[in-house]
Amino acid sequence: MKRRSLLALAVAGVASMSIGSLPAMAQGAADWPQKPVRIITPFPAGAGPEVVLRLVADRLQKMWGKPVVVENRPGGNGFIAIRALKGGDKDGYDLIQLDNVHLTAYPYLFKQLPYDPKGDFEVIAPLFKASFFFAVATNSPYKNVADLVAEAKAKPDQLNYGSWSIGNPVHLGSEVFESATGTKMGHVVYKETSQLYTGVANGDIAWALGSYGTSGSLQRGGKIRYLAVAGPKRLAAHPDIPTVGEAGGPKDFEVSGWTMIAAPKTINPAVAQKIRTDIQKVLQDPEILQRYASFGYEPFPLDQLTPYMASESAKYADVIKKGNISLE
Repeated sequence: MKRRSLLALAVAGVASMSIGSLPAMAQGAADWPQKPVRIITPFPAGAGPEVVLRLVADRLQKMWGKPVVVENRPGGNGFIAIRALKGGDKDGYDLIQLDNVHLTAYPYLFKQLPYDPKGDFEVIAPLFKASFFFAVATNSPYKNVADLVAEAKAKPDQLNYGSWSIGNPVHLGSEVFESATGTKMGHVVYKETSQLYTGVANGDIAWALGSYGTSGSLQRGGKIRYLAVAGPKRLAAHPDIPTVGEAGGPKDFEVSGWTMIAAPKTINPAVAQKIRTDIQKVLQDPEILQRYASFGYEPFPLDQLTPYMASESAKYADVIKKGNISLE
């Protein structure tokens, strides 16, 4: 399949969703839900995205008056969780938390996917957006991103970064960084995120991208430090940490992770709109926003999702092609 067709495929699923076109209490939605709702997540228990999902699920449970159960199905590039959704309820009682790469990168990485990005999912709402930090060991000789780039250029293929798999946002974001800086570094794959950032703290690898939700505990404990945030501006929760451009790296360099709630494509449109509206209400809660800040997460407005997905799809398609990255 040609790159242009794949890009259209990845974005069309979101572009087709109806936002605000149906009243929340339309027929079929007024008395929904009538039984427990399951939200499947590909993230393990305790991971930042999973913790956020449980916060949202708890609020939805109180709002709906029915149990909202979070079910962890980690592993297999998220395919285990996706298969569970495809084999479950089709009327909205089974939902899923998707990672950004499932719709923006995997269509280019895998020759065959166990799902159709356009035909299998009705995107309900984004949950959050998380900018990644450049993390190094506390005693690392690198004081800023410029130091990191200079070392990588002086020692091609000798400087290593890490991630927890091929094709995740941290890996692909690091590949984008290599492309933007004209450097070539080694990629070390760890089995778990905890092992990854422990590897950074121990100096086993030179650096890694990490969200505050996944690497913040080691940063707070003084085991790692952040050189910069890979976002267009400094974060309000971390005003002392410069952007990549401010730290001597490429200007406007951005790598983010975000997750969304999706349902089977067959869901009643009125029910989908009710869930969408209720999630948006939950995400406006001041307590939820405070917890977001503690993770270094930001709300992701629904109206920004479609154009952002198109931009990310194009970026990942380019870096995957340049890096000749592929998975079976």
